[in-house]
Amino acid sequence: INRGTGMLYSIPFGNVENAADVGRAADSLTLEKIRNEGFFTCGVTVPDDFEGDITRSDNLVGMSVDYCRTLSAAMFIGDSERVHFLTFTNTDNSSVVALANGTLDVLVGGRNQQEFDFETSPSLGGLYFSTPYFYGNESASNGVSFYSMVTREDDVLFASFVNCVVMATIYAQENDIQKHKSREMPLISILGSEISW
Repeated sequence: INRGTGMLYSIPFGNVENAADVGRAADSLTLEKIRNEGFFTCGVTVPDDFEGDITRSDNLVGMSVDYCRTLSAAMFIGDSERVHFLTFTNTDNSSVVALANGTLDVLVGGRNQQEFDFETSPSLGGLYFSTPYFYGNESASNGVSFYSMVTREDDVLFASFVNCVVMATIYAQENDIQKHKSREMPLISILGSEISW
């Protein structure tokens, strides 16, 4: 994840030792729908000239797929395969429309630039951008692009859950926590015991 940049920093999780359950999975309509259906739909933005299988990509598209699978594992107690992928290109707003109308639960891999992407049509509703998981290589004077997971603004608890997943990957990178040391990750309970390992 952007090795060497100071732009990726995990915000402390707070006092996780004495944290009480602050929510329940059922308090998030999106998460409740996803868990009842047994899968979720993740939109992956690809370059216009992308050819091939997104699940075999090893560049930014592959990273987006990995984030979808990580989110699946977080929602389905370790099962990273409960995700359906839909692809979208960078050149139109069909991915945002699909997110707004409920075709997608989450959108990843879109290049977000402040100059263009922080306004949507009122008919589409608001968007929630997670903490960025990757930054572009542009200079600051050219407007740095960043890549986030995007959810609808109407379910703050689900948006917070998605953001926690992104923050957990950054925390793991900072603390060199890999699969064999995964028990070293702090446990947080924003959604109660319904989503626990």
